[in-house]
Amino acid sequence: MPDKLMTLREAIATYVEDGMTVALEGFSHLIPFAAAHEIIRQGRRDLTLCRMTPDIISDQLIAADCVSKLVASFFASGSAGSLYEIRRRIESHDPVALEVEEYSHYGMVCRYQAGAAGLPFFPLRSYAGSDLPRINPNIRLVEDPFSGGSVYVVPPLNPDVTIIHAQRADRSGNVQIWGIAGVQQEAVYAAKKAIVVVEEIVDDDVIRSDPSRTLVPSHAVDAV
Repeated sequence: MPDKLMTLREAIATYVEDGMTVALEGFSHLIPFAAAHEIIRQGRRDLTLCRMTPDIISDQLIAADCVSKLVASFFASGSAGSLYEIRRRIESHDPVALEVEEYSHYGMVCRYQAGAAGLPFFPLRSYAGSDLPRINPNIRLVEDPFSGGSVYVVPPLNPDVTIIHAQRADRSGNVQIWGIAGVQQEAVYAAKKAIVVVEEIVDDDVIRSDPSRTLVPSHAVDAV
């Protein structure tokens, strides 16, 4: 298997370019802080940032002028308080307006699932009674070919690059994750390229000894 190990600086320089659509996914202990900070250090511009829960790293990327569009759901920063930069951009257009494409949490999951599976759209019922279809034209109501009723659909999401954080991987890119896994697997498979930042590089036999933890296999990973 090819060796995909590189420094974080090399991975961002190689796979993240200005104008790209970049997904940074992971909750709690799996938030890819280091990758976001490296994107800021390298001064990337005009990115479309995809993140299911825009949080403090989203706020930092926007404040650093790395992001011109946000595709997201559930705006929150936990105990860190309000998302001050995002609020300034949306509420006051200060210093410039931020383009936002908003979905529900499950809507974002469905977009990644559609992107990973190569589907043209993904159906879901949870937008019934919601105002989100009114403000987001990409959430559309279509006829159900089986029941004759109608159902909302969302388009696939295929980032240019997905970046996730995980506990460990081998040098080939077999990635093991435990805890709240979220949508990392779908986001990686939906992307054209994938970077995984890990806390530990382990030998192949460690990965093989506990295969159920391998959520992202090497064939889906470009850099570790």
